[in-house]
Amino acid sequence: MPRSVDFDALRSGPHSTLHVLPLEALPASLKRTAEVTQRCKLPPDPEPVIYVEFKMKKVLLAATISSLFAVAAHAQSSVTLYGVIDAGVVYANNSHTPGSASSGQSWGVGSGNVSDTLWGLKGSEDLGGGMHAIFKLEDGFNVNNGAFSQSNEIFGRQAYVGLQSNQYGTVTLGKQYDSTVDYLAPLSEAGQGLGNNLAAHPFDNDNLDNSFSISNSVKFASIDYAGFKFGGLYGFSNKAGAFSDNRAYSAGASYSNGPLSFAASYLQINNPGQGDNANGAVSGANNTSTFVAARQRTFGGGVNYAFGPATVGFVYTHTKLDGLDAINMNDGYTALSGNSLRLDNYEVNTRYALTPAMSLEGAYTFTNGSFNTAAGDAKPKYHQFSLLADYDLSKRTDVYAEGVFQHASGGDGTALGDAAINGLSPSTTDKQVAVTVGMRHRF
Repeated sequence: MPRSVDFDALRSGPHSTLHVLPLEALPASLKRTAEVTQRCKLPPDPEPVIYVEFKMKKVLLAATISSLFAVAAHAQSSVTLYGVIDAGVVYANNSHTPGSASSGQSWGVGSGNVSDTLWGLKGSEDLGGGMHAIFKLEDGFNVNNGAFSQSNEIFGRQAYVGLQSNQYGTVTLGKQYDSTVDYLAPLSEAGQGLGNNLAAHPFDNDNLDNSFSISNSVKFASIDYAGFKFGGLYGFSNKAGAFSDNRAYSAGASYSNGPLSFAASYLQINNPGQGDNANGAVSGANNTSTFVAARQRTFGGGVNYAFGPATVGFVYTHTKLDGLDAINMNDGYTALSGNSLRLDNYEVNTRYALTPAMSLEGAYTFTNGSFNTAAGDAKPKYHQFSLLADYDLSKRTDVYAEGVFQHASGGDGTALGDAAINGLSPSTTDKQVAVTVGMRHRF
């Protein structure tokens, strides 16, 4: 019997799918006595028969192994289906649908009153050396009728692909959320945990409630450096000859050390929602942009502190809009032409676990605004209170009850003088109360 085998010759013969077992897959006893010759590359899919050649001092061994690589291949990649379904009965004491003559008390079944209703697919493939290929496809929908939250967009929330390094961080490309959502929002009442849509700041002017994501974007997110993380995003306009027309960029960072957490972020969008570039970073074509303006700039910071079963937090954000044309109020744009609008939001929030299954959450937000127009200036102000009680029926299912009150003033006859709780039709007066009882299921 020959002491070695010419695998290159065998590949052209009847055994045209020969592969060699990697050295790291061998038992320790064989590694000490074997010199492994690997002359055939392992293809992407394992074959049922694998030939292994060992140049040993006394014996030539040929083995057939099939299940080993099959198991390893399954361990190297995964695809996960996930989602949240949130539905409940909502009462508002005063509401008015923009463009409609009807107004007054409102009763109905709401979708995503507290958490966005969504489903998605996410996956990862191990490329070796601490590298992974990743992707995410995520869509929001209305549980009442099954319609897309963003019309004509099957994955209107997120759709991206990228590379993840265990040593450096993650780079992704596609439609994804900005740094305000990633770093600062988790410290706010609207963005923490599964979210609290009704508790968002007026019009979600700072995007802490992730009302929109950024198209055509490239994003970097660092690994966790002993509690410190940072990242940034750039959303291209994708318009020839107009590099800055409807582009976006943001950056953020967070730090956690025991009970204490800090975060800060910045976001700027040029021409959000403008009709001359519907394929830009933040489009108004599907009512996804919060504002239609020449420029939006938002920055802020926050801190949370946990002690025992309680957590208290403070978040400040500043949003400045230049060349304002309209505001998105419950998926409908209301014209509001002005030179500029400034909104400063001051939020205090708290969470307390009464039992392992039941918790209470509350927040108060004061929003101080300044609206500059050719006819003069207005000073809109908003006081908002929210209280949420949540009870876990299981690890994936819970029921909740929430009440929200908002009082607006200083709008000087504009739409800014009417109360408008996020996610509901705006009030026809300066006050609005909303109460909801519902349930959520996560899968």
